[in-house]
Amino acid sequence: MQLIEQIDPQSQDSVIETIINFVKATDGDFDHIDKLANAVSDEDSLQKMIDFICSTPQGKQAFEKRPMLGEINLQELHSLPMNTLGYAFANHFFSNNLQPLKPKSVENDFQFLSAHITETHDIWHIITGSSTNILGEIQLEAFYVSQLYATRFWLALLTKNLLKVVVYDIELSTQYMDAITQGWIMAKQAKPLFGIQWNLLWETPLADVRNSLNIILPS
Repeated sequence: MQLIEQIDPQSQDSVIETIINFVKATDGDFDHIDKLANAVSDEDSLQKMIDFICSTPQGKQAFEKRPMLGEINLQELHSLPMNTLGYAFANHFFSNNLQPLKPKSVENDFQFLSAHITETHDIWHIITGSSTNILGEIQLEAFYVSQLYATRFWLALLTKNLLKVVVYDIELSTQYMDAITQGWIMAKQAKPLFGIQWNLLWETPLADVRNSLNIILPS
């Protein structure tokens, strides 16, 4: 692994302050999520992450072609057979009263990295069986940390959640650690998820997609 430059001292203080403010905020606060992403997104670690992803043919092709999900018709996907990925994707949004995340424009590799993770985040939820409650989010955060090298952002989210359990909910510490362990192990066993063209798999049974990626759900 290549060494990653440390964040400069002034930025280090900003990262720590941002995490502490996020600890005090309500779970799922998108404003604090954006602030955290900005605080920890140094180009050196992002480039190392891109290089790591591109070490696989799938990842390299993703950055060459920059595939995007495009417009999503949830009603149309919800009309697919109930065992398909497309149905599960649409049902995920309807059941949780959510709307698909809209990525920003893509003009370079850094922007594609962010956009691809943004628009496929809920697909990763479905593929990994991670719910949208705090334990599901923690499990998925650990999955990201395992699959994406040098990801300061996802590791910072885990840090925030561990600090919150220390301060506010220590009795939940075992559940939090179980979620981290399950997400980490599942990711280590699985094939890489980054760069998959999910919109070509909408009509594929979800179980078949998981099997093809060696996703072993926690028992």
